[in-house]
Amino acid sequence: MTRTLIVSIFTGAAAVLVAATISSVPDAGLTVHEWGTFTSIAGPDGSGATWNTLGCKDDLPVFVNNSGSRNTKFALMGNVRMETPVLYLYSARELQASVKVNFTDGIITEWYPSSARTPSGGLIEWRNIQVQPGTAPQFPLESLPSRYYAARVTDSAPLAVNGQHEKFLFYRGVGSMDVPLNARVASDGRITVALAVADPVPVVILFENRGGRIGFRNIGALEKSVTLDSPPLDQSVRQLTSELENALVEQGLYPKEAQAMLATWQDSWFEEGSRLIYIVPQQTLARVLPLQVDPPPAETARVFVGRIELITTATERAVEDAITRGDRTALAPYARFLAPILQRIAAADHSKRGLAANVAACQ
Repeated sequence: MTRTLIVSIFTGAAAVLVAATISSVPDAGLTVHEWGTFTSIAGPDGSGATWNTLGCKDDLPVFVNNSGSRNTKFALMGNVRMETPVLYLYSARELQASVKVNFTDGIITEWYPSSARTPSGGLIEWRNIQVQPGTAPQFPLESLPSRYYAARVTDSAPLAVNGQHEKFLFYRGVGSMDVPLNARVASDGRITVALAVADPVPVVILFENRGGRIGFRNIGALEKSVTLDSPPLDQSVRQLTSELENALVEQGLYPKEAQAMLATWQDSWFEEGSRLIYIVPQQTLARVLPLQVDPPPAETARVFVGRIELITTATERAVEDAITRGDRTALAPYARFLAPILQRIAAADHSKRGLAANVAACQ
């Protein structure tokens, strides 16, 4: 980058104006942006229920590292699945950095590129990250489709870590933590949403999809509690996508980052069923997922979306009907949440305890 200065030089009594072109020093500052998702299920009392958070098929490429949790004999239980956090690094020049993240109430289960050492519990650390703006390395790619790749469509700097190249740092985890919202579904279908932590939640959206008919209520920020009726199913995914993109940008993401996040997760967030979609408070994020970067960034933005699956009467009815008809396609959207849904059905009607006898949670 260059700039032109007008310099006044005195020669005797006269001043001569001279145009001088000089090179400016590149900005050495580091910018760090991150997005991710916390997925949970509302239990009967509205708090986060315990479920098989790693259940159902793995949707990650085989080059992604894992802790072996998916290969163990026993299911890994928790009340929160921390899905696809990605960390972007931006710099005007090449530099070396290190990043450490600690999921204080959970464990790290998958990550890429390779970390400095195998994650211990919730701690993962990348050392000697080479931030390489202006380069175009070959990123790993598989022929099979994966939601993983959408996160690359940003202007972040390519990274080289331990001989591996990627556009971001990726990790996932499972935990048992205080979910920021309590979401209780009443017998009449109304949903009471209340803060479960001291931190106000900046955005809360109630979403429902029934047979492709879409409805949502965007109530904005929540500071105490609110009771909501189910939304009328007369809206569109396009409307909600636009509102969510605006919310993500308002919280600090760049537009391309917000678009990458939506491209990664909208098929899951907007699938059949009812759920709350919310922005995780910054204070909560700092407590449960502290981040340390060296050198210290000039700017940091971390935006996590929370998803709370709601077991409504309509959901129970849809699952029962799909099981009765043996309709695996209709049951598939509920697959990873099937155990808690069936438990709720059985608790309300003991005669239905055998409903799940011949149903596999993952189709």
